[in-house]
Amino acid sequence: MIPAFYETLLCQLPDRELRVERIVRGLAWTAAVLSNGQTGIAMHTPGETRPRMFPTLLGLPAGEAARALLSWNLEEAGEGMAVANACFNTEARIEALGCRYTGSSLEGVELAGRRLGFVGHLLHHGGLTEELAARAESYFILEREPRDGDYPDPACEYLLPDCDVAVITGSACVNKTMPRLLELAKHAQIILTGPTVPLCPALLDLGIRRLNGSVVTDREGLLEQIVRERCSPNAFSRHFTLGE
Repeated sequence: MIPAFYETLLCQLPDRELRVERIVRGLAWTAAVLSNGQTGIAMHTPGETRPRMFPTLLGLPAGEAARALLSWNLEEAGEGMAVANACFNTEARIEALGCRYTGSSLEGVELAGRRLGFVGHLLHHGGLTEELAARAESYFILEREPRDGDYPDPACEYLLPDCDVAVITGSACVNKTMPRLLELAKHAQIILTGPTVPLCPALLDLGIRRLNGSVVTDREGLLEQIVRERCSPNAFSRHFTLGE
């Protein structure tokens, strides 16, 4: 059975006839370039303990290659997610959808008196500062590689159901935790954020209130930089919000 999150993405894919021209695995990000130059990125997630679904995504139609996001070979899943984002996160689609440019994932969100949970160490990225988070009654960070003060990610099972606002990293799309996180946070205002997030309107029908994603604006600069260092892709893209 394919969880609704992934089934929705795959059914809504535009530009299915475009082909995958290039895959670039960086230190922290994976990029996919389609035959018309559209480029998408996703968090590079290590893990090749399982066989690949496809020997390579190169040359495949985008709609077929994006199915690799279902792979339990997580490096391949990152490639598939990057292909999906190359289809969804384009300037032409963003304009057609009426997405708005935003400097912060929490812009306009009421935080006073509310419990705020971050899945992923998101502070100081995309305008999510400690000062902003401190407006909430309380906040906590759930992280797969926890730092001082963070909760390890199994704490999601205990803490997310009590959140009023849940901000979830897009990398959860790749490591397959997204469906469970959405279930745990179903009573919260759910915001997906980060360069891995696909700007797909149909996802808003799954209880997600806001999608914050990126559109690559400097393809060659991005591709060159991600293979050199564990960089932020922000300098090579613009950030947009879809939803409330």
